[in-house]
Amino acid sequence: MIILTLLQTNPVIALAFIIGLVSAITIHEASHAFVAYRLGDPTAKLAGRLTLNPASHLDPIGTLALLLVGFGWGKPTPFDPFNLRNIKRDSALISVAGAVSNFLLAILLSIPYLVAYFTNTLSLTLVSAYQLISIIIWINVILGVFNLIPIHPLDGFKVLAGLLPRDWYHDFIGTERYGIFILLFLLITGNVGRIIFPIVSLILSLLLPGSTAPF
Repeated sequence: MIILTLLQTNPVIALAFIIGLVSAITIHEASHAFVAYRLGDPTAKLAGRLTLNPASHLDPIGTLALLLVGFGWGKPTPFDPFNLRNIKRDSALISVAGAVSNFLLAILLSIPYLVAYFTNTLSLTLVSAYQLISIIIWINVILGVFNLIPIHPLDGFKVLAGLLPRDWYHDFIGTERYGIFILLFLLITGNVGRIIFPIVSLILSLLLPGSTAPF
């Protein structure tokens, strides 16, 4: 009950954590919907997902898990590949849009810190503010990197499929049914952290040089 405990011990940190998770999930799913719509598929728009209203994207069970264990998920954004001109390419673009939006938000939030850091004008006030803002940055980077793992049902599966040569594409898509079992194995054994955290740490060292992990 990570967030519930934080609400009792440090409500400000808990609030930043909740804002980070909700904003990351919302912008991630809305970006899928936006790119799908731009590529000719109105499915997500008709389902009310072309919005930045968190209520449209948060999954009830995922939200409960967020409160209990500090890890949640949103409703998968639907799209119909048969509405796309190039299923292989466009499916990859829709899939990568979520992670890209998380990285862009993290970069945007880090700009004031980076400017102050590289101009030697970091103030105590800014450093204190970034103890909270960095939580939102961390969560967006973690969500972006995690979703790019090339295992179904994560976005990285379709992203990698879109990059593969045509003669490898169908063989790779055929492994989709095994993906959830591989992902569960990685999560249960803790190997997901070993995969993503070196990449996460590298990105964060560029976005928040000189800072330490907020949690």
